[in-house]
Amino acid sequence: MDRLTTEHRSWLMSRVKSKDTQPEMIVRRLLFSLGYRYRLHIKDLPGSPDIVLRSRRKIIFIHGCFWHGHNCKYGRPPKTKLEFWKDKIEKNRIRDSQNLKKLDELDWKCLDIWQCETRNLQTLSEIVKNFLSPQ
Repeated sequence: MDRLTTEHRSWLMSRVKSKDTQPEMIVRRLLFSLGYRYRLHIKDLPGSPDIVLRSRRKIIFIHGCFWHGHNCKYGRPPKTKLEFWKDKIEKNRIRDSQNLKKLDELDWKCLDIWQCETRNLQTLSEIVKNFLSPQ
């Protein structure tokens, strides 16, 4: 059972940011420290990607585990209004998949970084370096 009233829970959830989140800032600081320069939230690309490296034609999406349904301890659905959240998260996953397909058709390479992956900077750094290295 939720300890908050429906109105207070709604207000609280409306305050969740979609830009400049903590996981996004971790990835941005890492990229900058590695010497990469990038653009943020380019609206003319499908999905308005979090990080765009135009010269390399590479994109990085940073997903919140809860909001995008990651299979980890942070991606668990809440115990109340289960049908609502399942539907919402599934729509997010479908939209993510459609955006990745559109970007692939436009010849962009994409990397999804999950919120839980930002907790280990060494591993995250290796993932990012491997993705951005010339191939």
